[in-house]
Amino acid sequence: MSQTPENLPDLPEGVVPARVRSFVRRGRFSDLTRERMDVLAPTRALPEGPLVPSVAFGRTAPLVLEIGCGHGHAAIAYARTHPEHDVLAMDVHVPGLARMLARADELEVPNLRVETGDAVVLLETRVPDASLHAVHLFFPDPWPKKKHAKRRFVKASNLDLLARALEPGGHVLVATDKDHYAEHVLEQVANHPRFEAHRTERPSWRPTEGFEAKGLAAGRTITDLRLDLIG
Repeated sequence: MSQTPENLPDLPEGVVPARVRSFVRRGRFSDLTRERMDVLAPTRALPEGPLVPSVAFGRTAPLVLEIGCGHGHAAIAYARTHPEHDVLAMDVHVPGLARMLARADELEVPNLRVETGDAVVLLETRVPDASLHAVHLFFPDPWPKKKHAKRRFVKASNLDLLARALEPGGHVLVATDKDHYAEHVLEQVANHPRFEAHRTERPSWRPTEGFEAKGLAAGRTITDLRLDLIG
């Protein structure tokens, strides 16, 4: 029988709790991607229903959620350098998740789980109160056009979700190579009562891969921010 945390938020009437989808939505995926997802995803998928970290990982440990993990370079690096923590890596891009699964399997990373889909839905329907030690948001889509600003992940409604999900003293790490996005994050946090933001040093464990490498190659500045939960 699955466990249901008592502090999971109530859902609006008519809303069905999200179920763990098949990692592979049959479509335009390569045979290699499909094989990796079919074979490796079940070993690292979350159980259905509300997230119970001790069930998902088989132990009780601080849990870190990485939103938009891409090919998993940072998630795997963090899991390997912080074996005392558990890591849940999430993205909507299936081929990238497939590559991460293969790499994690090759390196035998035991404290990593993978989920595909919308992180907002996960936070709204499956993550219990005060269950996350930290959240990592590295190089999110900056949605540079003003008319698309509401699509940026860091905004008041999502900060509310993060404030509920983080444990007391928890934090969010954000990295971006877009100056306007860094300013957007600082502005959003300045207007939120549960977070304080400040610029911070780049974490030494994070590899220079993917969007960070592209940003550096293009001569852009990498900004690291830490959002501390308060109150």
